[in-house]
Amino acid sequence: MNLPREIGKALRATLVLWLLVAIIYPFTTIAISQLAFPYQANGSLLKNSQGKIVGSALIGQPFTSARYFNSRPSSTSYSTADPKKDEAGVLKTGVSGASNLAPSNPALLDRINGKPDPDPKKAIPGDLPRLQQAGIKPTADLLYTSGSSLDPHITPEAATAQIQRVATARKLPPDRLNTLIAQNTDPRFLGIFGEPGVNVLKLNLALDALPKT
Repeated sequence: MNLPREIGKALRATLVLWLLVAIIYPFTTIAISQLAFPYQANGSLLKNSQGKIVGSALIGQPFTSARYFNSRPSSTSYSTADPKKDEAGVLKTGVSGASNLAPSNPALLDRINGKPDPDPKKAIPGDLPRLQQAGIKPTADLLYTSGSSLDPHITPEAATAQIQRVATARKLPPDRLNTLIAQNTDPRFLGIFGEPGVNVLKLNLALDALPKT
């Protein structure tokens, strides 16, 4: 065996593989994605009517105002909490992930049903009483968090349940909001996988873009 020749072969093979997998393949993939799918490749970013980037169609955001369609609850507050000031502990499990609370867990029951306390700082308002007070028929996705805690969608039923509240707050006809919900509902993948979902950020941006009356 000619040792220098074998070493040369090994070095050439290493160099060729390095060029293929570390330079040619990734840069070709980047070029194809930027040319064919620039919107998806750059994060599916959404802009408001002023052209300012306000988020991604793939990542949920918290909405709680009566003027907007509310998102589903998040175990990490959609990762908007400051890790250095996380008194509520929403980021203990990281920036994405489920709460892993069992249905019988007191912390989950308190978040859903609320927990009164003489000390207002210790009281937990509860998502179910909040929805009922707003006249919204609770759906599962308006009460329970998603597996990632970053789900940008709610069900069409959850969006429809909020129509009257948003219509009253904005003084808009409910039929107009029904149209917006239909326009911002993503269908099943390939028509058979998953369930239809309403992208909350897209819906609320469309809401803000409505002509003033």
